[in-house]
Amino acid sequence: MKPSQITPFFATLKAANPSPQTELEYTTVFELLAAVLLSAQATDVGVNKATRRLFPVANTPQAILDLGLEGLEGHIKTIGLYRSKARHLMQTCGILVERHGSQVPRTREELEALPGVGRKTANVVLNVAFGQPTMAVDTHIYRVSNRTGLAPGKTPLAVEMQLLKRVPAEYAVDSHHWLILLGRYVCQARKPRCWECVVSSYCDFSPKTASPTQGAR
Repeated sequence: MKPSQITPFFATLKAANPSPQTELEYTTVFELLAAVLLSAQATDVGVNKATRRLFPVANTPQAILDLGLEGLEGHIKTIGLYRSKARHLMQTCGILVERHGSQVPRTREELEALPGVGRKTANVVLNVAFGQPTMAVDTHIYRVSNRTGLAPGKTPLAVEMQLLKRVPAEYAVDSHHWLILLGRYVCQARKPRCWECVVSSYCDFSPKTASPTQGAR
């Protein structure tokens, strides 16, 4: 993707979806942190199904601790890797209570020091909760960035660094939502739905796919 195409690429995505939001359900910063921690190798739909049971019962660090490990596992057992995620969430809640006054920290270093919180999770919290222009590179963003030529890279970190350089400042805060949604619903892994893509004209992918009722173009 040529540098001159990047601004219209994001302008088009913004016009189609002016206020993109995470599909994880939450009402507080802690609920967001917990939901993102639980979402590793799981779908947002599956996480939301579990947190709809969990959060009405326990939605603060102390309330999670009061559930106990087995109690927490019972609420999230429909999520993949729920045992290790429950352990990490319990450990994280302990640290939040003991070191942070039960508040979610606002720095990358403090977030990444929490069990089960890696760079991607920290980036989501920093972006969604605190409005920082971070790039949480998941499989969708990695695929879209490479396939379109927007920010090619051989690792998620390389893609993240490229995105931070190439995404115009006015689109930086919302850009990772647009890219995730584009990858999840249109620029899919097995067969991108190019015929539905509003930004296909800026994309390096070739040949573009066509609707099943049409031939490839």
